Amino acid sequence: MERQTSMEKGLLNKSLSIRERERKFRNEDVFLETGLSRKSPRELIKKAQDDDGECRVTASVFLSTFVAVSGSFCSGCGAGFSSGAQSGITKDLSLSVAEYSMFGSILTLGGLIGAIFSGKVADVLGRKRMMLFCEAFCVTGWLAIALAKDALWLDCGRLLLGIGIGLFSYVIPVYVAEIAPKHVRGSFVFANQLMQNCGIALFFIIGNFVPWRLLAIVGFVPCVLHVSCIFFIPESPRWLAKKGRDKDCRTALQCLRGPDVDISREANTIRDTIEMSEVDGETRMSELFRRRYAYPLFIGVGLMFLQQLSGSAGVTYYASSLFQKGGFPSAVGTSVIATMMVPKAMLGTIIVDKLGRRTLLMASCAAMGLSALLLSVSYGFQSFGILPDLTPIFTCIGVLGHTVTFALGMGGLPWIIMAEIFPMNVKVSAGTLVTVTNWLFGWIVTYTFNFMLEWNASGMFFIFSMVSAFSIVFVYFLVPETKGRSLEEIQALFSNSVQ
Repeated sequence: MERQTSMEKGLLNKSLSIRERERKFRNEDVFLETGLSRKSPRELIKKAQDDDGECRVTASVFLSTFVAVSGSFCSGCGAGFSSGAQSGITKDLSLSVAEYSMFGSILTLGGLIGAIFSGKVADVLGRKRMMLFCEAFCVTGWLAIALAKDALWLDCGRLLLGIGIGLFSYVIPVYVAEIAPKHVRGSFVFANQLMQNCGIALFFIIGNFVPWRLLAIVGFVPCVLHVSCIFFIPESPRWLAKKGRDKDCRTALQCLRGPDVDISREANTIRDTIEMSEVDGETRMSELFRRRYAYPLFIGVGLMFLQQLSGSAGVTYYASSLFQKGGFPSAVGTSVIATMMVPKAMLGTIIVDKLGRRTLLMASCAAMGLSALLLSVSYGFQSFGILPDLTPIFTCIGVLGHTVTFALGMGGLPWIIMAEIFPMNVKVSAGTLVTVTNWLFGWIVTYTFNFMLEWNASGMFFIFSMVSAFSIVFVYFLVPETKGRSLEEIQALFSNSVQ
């Protein structure tokens, strides 16, 4: 009798154990549907393609994205300032070409300094607090420029402004990519470029009528407004998950996806992806060049290198000089650019998730190359005295075409791709390296631009056109399409390509 009772208890315990195990695995199937711990990268890709749980775009996502990319508007104001203020500053402070070239290019030097620390600061402070940190530099920089009495104060203010913009250039696309649903992520991150173009356009227009000191005060105002809005947006759920703050991660994700949405699957997918990416711990800069990270790193660095060597920053910073050299009224030219930049960037924001990254990148590079070639021909004709009446027209079309088509694709898409392709454990070091590459070559181009313009404008733009042509080849053969994929799926795709 006792033996029978013992056997019944054993069978009962075994039955309960089986039920508990089945319940456990059934719950895990619900909450860890795309967990990386049990699925290969290939399986994850298939699951992510079938997962529509992240596809809801809420008012919170719109608001958070708008507030974040408002920092890019501040960056655009800084980039557009040097073109509209050039004549006033050189006259009032008696600056030479070399001194003004230093003033214009020191923004990118400051951006380089900010880029060096951008990834680490964003990792330590978080995305929201880093935006506040950026604005501290921008506000101080604008005030120093507005009150400058000599070139030293002017350069110090511009340097501080550049540091803030350099930090912004990393954190804004990363934050937006981490909060946006996958089917609109490209458009939302591209809004970064849209707002930057709005800032440039504003300063191109009002720079023709407003004294440069007042123009600096105008740049100060949106920075203050941006600071007040940052407090109303949630932190990045992926950063919170990386820091082990699972409860805060779920709260932020619930805020972004809506109160009636079950965010368990997405929250646990994020958690599992981060756990898998951090198995080997945080990756140092020296470890980036291992085979597993070589492909995405080459894409990120290559796109930033080609973006800057296309001459985009020089054309934007010194548009007035280009129009004057070509015999076209600079006030009219910069106003025409300003009216075209925003609609073109809006078009890019709309079509980036329809056409895809690759198509838009190649189209942008092709148009930039043709525009640079037209400028090369225009300045070449001018130097030989051929068709002098057509030089101003060619100059206007070339500068306008280069600036607008850059805004359409090559301006914003490398930042989108940078924010998408790196896993969390290398996002700090890889993102920093990519951002530093952008600002380093941006500084080289902007500092040498005026000297090269005086030396051989035609040859300079011919080089820019060849760089754009090579960019098309680079994108066609090396850059994968990331449209419509979740961040976890993209990382699994790269892992699968290594395997």
